[in-house]
Amino acid sequence: MALLPLCANFRDDIAVLLVAVDDQDTAETVGQKIAAHVVGHRVAAAPWPIRIRHQGRILPPGQPVGEAGVGPLDHVEAFYDAG
Repeated sequence: MALLPLCANFRDDIAVLLVAVDDQDTAETVGQKIAAHVVGHRVAAAPWPIRIRHQGRILPPGQPVGEAGVGPLDHVEAFYDAG
């Protein structure tokens, strides 16, 4: 377990955030941590799952971000997956 600071944005938000996560957090957990700063404030809540995109690929929800190759200060995008 190690601290992993990420640059992150939530699709349709105007801000880029610095979010501290753990390298063993799953992509789903990282999405929730990003959403906590944005959803209900600058982006409306939606009934769909939140996904994470890193370097053009969508990470599997249960995969730890450290194992997915996400490194310190990498950029990730959170977004609602409407299917």
